[in-house]
Amino acid sequence: MKTIEVDEDLYRYIASNTRHIGESASDILRRLLQLEQMVAQVEAQTAPLAEPSTTPAEVQIGQRIEQMLQSDVLGEQESAIDRFMHILSVLYQDNPSAFAQANDIKGRKRIYFADDEAALLASGNTTKPKAIAGSPYWVITNTNTGRKRNIVAQLMAAMGYSHSVIERVCHSI
Repeated sequence: MKTIEVDEDLYRYIASNTRHIGESASDILRRLLQLEQMVAQVEAQTAPLAEPSTTPAEVQIGQRIEQMLQSDVLGEQESAIDRFMHILSVLYQDNPSAFAQANDIKGRKRIYFADDEAALLASGNTTKPKAIAGSPYWVITNTNTGRKRNIVAQLMAAMGYSHSVIERVCHSI
């Protein structure tokens, strides 16, 4: 084991991504950085090629997010809630199977995502759930903008987006 020093904000981010009591910082970072997947990808790239390793659908993952960031659509949204909801809709459209990671994102007392309104209402009195357009998911909207950014950042990290893209998206909320 090696010891490293990290800034307070990084420590809080790592701690906020704990999934269970006793999960080590190393395990959290491996999951967030998707190190196992990267090792598998490197091994696949160095293995002899029998067939192309990517399908057309895989190549397009991330394109909807880039298109959203390059367009004026977020600037046209009137509120942080509208921008938040639009981003979640685009994330779902971009990669529906990876969006299932949303179910793992929770607060201390509330769940943030569910597949029905009732589950979110049961997790708190003032959650103000809304359906995410084009998806089977619902999300709570009664959070401050910082929490909305944190929710999007956690979801995008779990979905495998790069840190730079996550920052750009979160900054646009």
